[in-house]
Amino acid sequence: MPPAQRALVTAAGSRPCTLVVCRGCCCGDGRKHPGFDHDWQLARLRAGAAASGGGFAVRTTDCLGPCDQANVIVVRPSAAGRRAGGRAAWVGFAMDDDCTEEILAWAAAGGPGVAAPPVTLELQFIDPPGGARARGRRQGAVRR
Repeated sequence: MPPAQRALVTAAGSRPCTLVVCRGCCCGDGRKHPGFDHDWQLARLRAGAAASGGGFAVRTTDCLGPCDQANVIVVRPSAAGRRAGGRAAWVGFAMDDDCTEEILAWAAAGGPGVAAPPVTLELQFIDPPGGARARGRRQGAVRR
């Protein structure tokens, strides 16, 4: 295997759990959801990722699709979590401090396939848009 290809395989094999935070037309919009500090939530998630020392990462995307269930955060498994059978978990209505803290705790514990999600967080799991499920591993508008 050429060195460049080997580096890509190695990088994919060590990919951490990733929180994909929707910040499109509805998620993160103070006009649609007044009274919630969207900037605080994103800053809190990023601070948690930084404190994890690479244990998990945070990315943003323009739109994940289920706008009627905003804010949406997708918890993608790490490479180890995927090998253990973990699949992306879509969290809808992620609009309060407790939900944010539960997502952070789950990601810090390893995320899908490695650690069980908090039971109360499971109540907020939503189905991904039909197209994301049909594409398998790819998740809608997630940018890498």
